[in-house]
Amino acid sequence: MEAYTDFADVYDTFMDDTPYEEWFDFLKKLIEEYGISKPVKAKPEAGEDPEARENPEAGGNPEAGGNPEAGEDPEALGNLETERNLVLDLGCGTGTLTEMFAGAGYDMIGVDVSEDMLRKALEKAEHSGSGTLYLRQDMRELSLYGTVGTVFCVCDALNYILEEDELRKVFALVNNYLFPGGIFIFDFNTVYKYAEVIGDATIAENRDECSFIWENYYHSREEINEYDVTVFVREKEQYYRRFTETHYQRGYTAEQMARLVRESGMKVELMLDADTREAVTETSERIYILAREQGKGNEGRKGRHRD
Repeated sequence: MEAYTDFADVYDTFMDDTPYEEWFDFLKKLIEEYGISKPVKAKPEAGEDPEARENPEAGGNPEAGGNPEAGEDPEALGNLETERNLVLDLGCGTGTLTEMFAGAGYDMIGVDVSEDMLRKALEKAEHSGSGTLYLRQDMRELSLYGTVGTVFCVCDALNYILEEDELRKVFALVNNYLFPGGIFIFDFNTVYKYAEVIGDATIAENRDECSFIWENYYHSREEINEYDVTVFVREKEQYYRRFTETHYQRGYTAEQMARLVRESGMKVELMLDADTREAVTETSERIYILAREQGKGNEGRKGRHRD
């Protein structure tokens, strides 16, 4: 059964206690410290035209577009600046983090495989006027028109990739579309979390408007976590609609992920326990990795656009 179809309508309801602000602050700090992307728009003032909010340091400023007398093409340099400042939210879901970054001035792209989740994301973009570009794509077949300076993929989206070969392909595609020196930040749930923490557990939550029963089944040989989510959504005062979705996620170790990153051509620059923000241990449940594109000079990026 396809995941995140009907569940998309209640996803934000059940995720309302997720520390998105904390995640946003942490990711933004990493981008500022390690990355090459910068905000390109200022926060809008009351009554201001959003189209006129370009950062004067970005490619839209002719004065920052290079020196024609020195043989530099201002348009080409402006395009390079535009690409390095693009930020891709891979597996963006309903776009909560995507729109937070857009609100902070970043030029955002959101990619997700679920049409229903993207519908919610587009509603948020329409409400905020962010102009975020949302694309329906499987991350295993990522296809962009150019490079981006930053990619992030959080909230265990990569755990939905169940085979090492496919995950290596995802990393290779990310590396392909990263601007020279760009960064990739992602998190993942570990084998330890699935096997020892949530295991064969059942979680339930009851609310007035909707309720769910979340049943976990851990398959140790395949290191696959299966969970069946049964949701009851209030349609009328005395009636509820019931639906069930089945999700599969695979746990990975820090060593596995670091190896796959290296095999894709990127360099691991940072690895942290996502809960403590300190060094990874054998009992880390979720891990952050920051990887950097390497080996692509400005010439190497040519020909990477899709026709």
